[in-house]
Amino acid sequence: MESRMEARAATRDAATAQRATSVRWRIFGVVFLITLINLVDRISLSIAMPTIAKEFSLSPAMQGLILSSFFWSYALLQIPGGWLIDRFGARKVVAGATVLWGLFQTLMGAATGGLSMLVMRVGLGAAEAPLFPAGSKLNALWLSKKERARGAVLMDAGSPLGAAIGGLAISNLILMFGSWRMAFVVAGLATIACGWLAWRYLRDDPAKHPGVNAAELAHIRDGAPAQASAAVQASAHTQDAPLPLRSTVAMCVGRMAWAMIFFGLLTWGPSYLTQARGLSLSQIGAATFFIFLAGACGSLTGGFLCDALCSWGFARGKVVKSMIAVSGLATLAVFAALPGISSPVTAIAVLCAAAFVLMWGSLYWSLPSLLASPGRVGLLGACMNCAGSVGGISIPLITGFILQRTGSFDAVLHFYSACALVYIFGSLAIDLRRTR
Repeated sequence: MESRMEARAATRDAATAQRATSVRWRIFGVVFLITLINLVDRISLSIAMPTIAKEFSLSPAMQGLILSSFFWSYALLQIPGGWLIDRFGARKVVAGATVLWGLFQTLMGAATGGLSMLVMRVGLGAAEAPLFPAGSKLNALWLSKKERARGAVLMDAGSPLGAAIGGLAISNLILMFGSWRMAFVVAGLATIACGWLAWRYLRDDPAKHPGVNAAELAHIRDGAPAQASAAVQASAHTQDAPLPLRSTVAMCVGRMAWAMIFFGLLTWGPSYLTQARGLSLSQIGAATFFIFLAGACGSLTGGFLCDALCSWGFARGKVVKSMIAVSGLATLAVFAALPGISSPVTAIAVLCAAAFVLMWGSLYWSLPSLLASPGRVGLLGACMNCAGSVGGISIPLITGFILQRTGSFDAVLHFYSACALVYIFGSLAIDLRRTR
């Protein structure tokens, strides 16, 4: 036993004698880019919806149905997608899914009415379903425990930044071509190119990546020798301990409430800016850019702050819970205050502040690797994302229903405040005293 430990220590010392490569962060750079493109494709319909609704004469309820349809298949395929990731590896799943959803995004440009648009959005949701669980799996495989919060937020920061860039890009493409259809085609072709990049660069096992040296491999495996290879994890996953029930349920409830706020902003935000604040198409693009850019900055700030606090000796569970609680409380305060704000500029500034703290919720993507054993990370991440997808399904419908009944966004904003409360309490119920 002692000789084995001495051999392992000697290997680590020899590895650290050379400078470690940084392939793991380039891996997450690719994941960040694909996540960014993912959200550009998602938000494209929300940006174009005011124009499309006029062309196809869509009611608010029908708009909500179409915006919600993405999440029907997205939620349904989360757990099967997680199983596929654990079975076949993140590389194959991410590359194939990216190409497929790029195809559906391109075909959106050929929609002839509300029904065909709904069908394309269902296909888009099905293809995008495995991306975030795959990112969670790569987090467990490629990063040491001390780096996982940064990896989680680097992946998730692509979401608000993609929404920011997407809002600006799609609105300008519509104005440039004089057609929302070409905007979808251009975005879809760019996505297909990213699928090729994913296949070329991603790997399921750090040891099999040609750019990883021994020092980086030792750093990745520090404190986690059981993660020696993806093949070992895949063969052992059936023997892993079951998922922690209380924490899994609490995590799913908190994530669902968080997702209802985020996807509420993502799907109905542009319509809110048009109808309640009187912004034009170009102004919507600019406002959306700043709101979600603030969200991206908040996501990155939250992850780096979390890892910094943990490195200073604070317990990771307490840090994550405290930051999420602050996120929920600040979001609650913002949505409660918005109905009383009359200035559009002030309202946009307040929404930027809300997006900044809301995106501390990106820390959720560090939880699967903390709560589950390596062979269950993909499945737990899929369960969590499935709960978020349920929020994504319901919030466009609920928002459309409230608008149709009240004719005002004030009631919608109060409902989002209630979601913030659930987000807080669900997150605080997660047991992080024993993390992996």
